Amino acid sequence: MSQPATPDRLENKWDSARADGMTEPEKLLYRSNLLGSDKRITNYGGGNTSAKVSQKDPLTGETVEVLWVKGSGGDVGSIGMDGFATLYMDKLNALKGLYRGVEYEDEMVGYLPHCTFNLNPRAASIDTPLHAYVPKKHVDHMHPDAIIAIAAANDSKALTQQIFGDEIGWLPWKRPGYELGLWLEDFCRKNPEAKGVVLESHGLFTWDDDARACYELTLEIIQKASDWFVEQTAGKEAFGGAAHQSLSADDRRAAAATLMPAIRGFVSGNQHMVGHFTDSDAVLEFVNARDMPRLAALGTSCPDHFLRTKIRPLVVDFDPAKPDVAATVAGLSDAIAAYRDDYAAYYGRCKRDDSPPMRDPNAVVYLVPGVGMITFAKDKATARISGEFYVNAINVMRGADAVSEYQGLPEQEAFDIEYWLLEEAKLQRMPKPKSMAGRVALITGGAGGIGSATAERYLREGACVMLADIDDGALAKTAEQLSGLFSQDVVRTVNMNVTDEDAVAAAYTEVSAEFGGIDILVSNAGIASSAPVEETTLDLWNKNMSILSTGYFLVSREAFKVMKAQGIGGAIVFVASKNGLAASPNASAYCTAKASEIHLARCLALEGAPDGIRVNVVNPDAVLKGSKIWEGEWLEQRAGTYNTDKEGLEEMYRNRSMLKRSVLPEDIAEAAYFLASDLSAKSTGNIINVDAGNVQAFTR
Repeated sequence: MSQPATPDRLENKWDSARADGMTEPEKLLYRSNLLGSDKRITNYGGGNTSAKVSQKDPLTGETVEVLWVKGSGGDVGSIGMDGFATLYMDKLNALKGLYRGVEYEDEMVGYLPHCTFNLNPRAASIDTPLHAYVPKKHVDHMHPDAIIAIAAANDSKALTQQIFGDEIGWLPWKRPGYELGLWLEDFCRKNPEAKGVVLESHGLFTWDDDARACYELTLEIIQKASDWFVEQTAGKEAFGGAAHQSLSADDRRAAAATLMPAIRGFVSGNQHMVGHFTDSDAVLEFVNARDMPRLAALGTSCPDHFLRTKIRPLVVDFDPAKPDVAATVAGLSDAIAAYRDDYAAYYGRCKRDDSPPMRDPNAVVYLVPGVGMITFAKDKATARISGEFYVNAINVMRGADAVSEYQGLPEQEAFDIEYWLLEEAKLQRMPKPKSMAGRVALITGGAGGIGSATAERYLREGACVMLADIDDGALAKTAEQLSGLFSQDVVRTVNMNVTDEDAVAAAYTEVSAEFGGIDILVSNAGIASSAPVEETTLDLWNKNMSILSTGYFLVSREAFKVMKAQGIGGAIVFVASKNGLAASPNASAYCTAKASEIHLARCLALEGAPDGIRVNVVNPDAVLKGSKIWEGEWLEQRAGTYNTDKEGLEEMYRNRSMLKRSVLPEDIAEAAYFLASDLSAKSTGNIINVDAGNVQAFTR
């Protein structure tokens, strides 16, 4: 059975009762998932595992040795059986006869498909030879911070010997590939008693002939390194001690929410980028440290780190002792331009004749003293993971600089990996971005039928969505449903009363801090009331105006502020009503407020156009399905107005329409998608009626 962990110690999670009945490939999967479940062992997508298994050849019927190894692009924590590549070991060994030397090692990747066992479509990764040529049945390759801290130290080899003796060997830096596989094989032959090896500036290899023993060895070696660092760093100030003090948690978040839209505007020239903010203790310790600028400039050491984070971050000029966020925002343009120039110079110094064209020169990681770390990427998950990788880099710098001197990879080596032709080929195989990739939407009334349907439509096209509503229970239920369909990364919620000026401003702080800004506002929050004019109270009149007119003004005003700070345009969609154009009996307050919405949208379309902010209107009619305004009195009142019962009301509305069709939330969502997407990039100030046809609502 699994053994309990003591605080800060790696837990042995191997369950013999569960594992003993597994096949060797199943044990490989089990081991991989256990290792990947703890980020102290390896980061997301980092590292790989393998097993050499005897299996029946489907062609000859003979028993052959097959290498099962994590395929290209997988994550050991979440991998399934279909995530492993399978290759004939005899064919992998035969590749040695084709190898023409280190200058030609990349061509060996093209031979790997010829070694495929059982027509497995999973592509083999560049690390396949590293696993194939270690003469042990089971191999783990992990990227634990404690080991990379040793690997990234100036005297890495001596530290490895000091900590592990002859149990774990050491190899100098070598880019992953075929040659490194041969190096590992040679090391194993010359050091048959060794249980693993530390690769300089890269990570850890461990091996054994038993799956469980390999797993436990990996934990043992990582724990030994962690314990050694605890002993060596006890009582020492990390990163040279603190030079700054953090702002309060609320002030940090407010500062990030102001900085992020401005940064987002500068970095979204080629595609819309999504942000992530982190102010964990580890991040704050680093951004506040005296040695942070020196260490950040050295760049990251492990290839897995800088492929996610670029080789170095941008340090934002901010003094938390004299916080002036507005001044910092004003200085961002020059700071970001200087980073781009520096990156272009790096590309110019290091490029080779066959290097791919220079990619996006903007920073991924932004370090803000007293505030935290901001990361930007093409989607929320990538931005979050990039932040996690830089936290790994922080941990590595903390350890290496405490016991030795931290060193990043040589610039040319870093460039050769970043612009590796094999890496470029992988990027070119990436699927085309969805139509709303990188877009951020705030939807008021987000827990209702129209709001949730619109959110689902946007999420399906790659957007991130902040659901705003006053009903916490409905918000939580809607968010859970949408997160289950699209992932927790892309769905957030905020309680927002659209009539409360402070609550509206706070909601925009949240969306900016969570996603970096906003591209789309769907103003959808609403109520409905029905009463003859003589029975319409002032409170009822004011309630309609407050929510349906003033509320739309407040959320739009804040959207304009953020969109203008970004400088990349935006789209605002008002969900109004057929009643804003066509009068309806016994609903004067509701109809007048909806008419106010429509005219507000026209005014905002005029104001927004110079900044690329488009404002359009969707006019639904009689959307009963899932709509909260059709619950309770409004339903009864409208049924009474038209002398029918609740059950007959929908049929009445359907038959009243010109097309004799019911209008559903999904229909409104489709119109809201069109008006927010690039499909309508040249449309503003327009109204789309989604009412199944009502001549009185024809726009004139």
